[in-house]
Amino acid sequence: MNKSMRKFIARLFSTVGCHPTRCNDFTEDSSQYLNNLSELIRNNRNKVVAIGECGLDYDRTNFCEKDIQLKYFEHQLQLCNEHKLPLFLHCRAAADDLVVILNRNRDSLHGGVVHSFDGNQDALNKILDLGFSLRTEENLEVASKIPTERLLIETDCPWCEVKPTHPGYKHVLTKFPSVKKEKFTPGSQVKGRNEPVNIVQVLEVLAAIRNEDIDQLSEAIYENTNKLFFCNMSL
Repeated sequence: MNKSMRKFIARLFSTVGCHPTRCNDFTEDSSQYLNNLSELIRNNRNKVVAIGECGLDYDRTNFCEKDIQLKYFEHQLQLCNEHKLPLFLHCRAAADDLVVILNRNRDSLHGGVVHSFDGNQDALNKILDLGFSLRTEENLEVASKIPTERLLIETDCPWCEVKPTHPGYKHVLTKFPSVKKEKFTPGSQVKGRNEPVNIVQVLEVLAAIRNEDIDQLSEAIYENTNKLFFCNMSL
């Protein structure tokens, strides 16, 4: 492995948890499954920065029933208290139940971020300390009201690219060449596949709808990310 590759890998970090649509994996032996997650965190503590992606997804109960999601989402919150790590949460059409569970366990939590958040302003106000993810026209409105010091961003690649049909696309300034995967060449993206570099597009959309200076906003988000995930690390 060359020096540049080692340097790149050193900047990669991970979360550990069970996605709500995969919580059926708990049902065979939930204690052992949770212990396996805990051991994975413990053995890689210098690389694991959060518990997750866990949470609730009521849009895709065909993968995992609601009751199972509820049970094993709360089950995973034990890991927060054990390892003193923040949460990386997933929430689709389930904001009310998510808030109830987080409130019930708030004494054992250590902050976090809500990804795929699609709740309303009221739900947002209750979980501001956990963040949110940009998705819909409604969320653009919600995003404009989040305090800068509590804002984080993501791409969720390889999914969720900012498409021309997205209400925020009109604010995208930076665009990269893309080709079909059969014609891939270095320097291009694969059409239809989101990439980490597209984080700049999310930033551009947020800066526009919030009417904030893009450089100042990016610096604030960088600081927020460090405080949440890397407060005990030297970067």
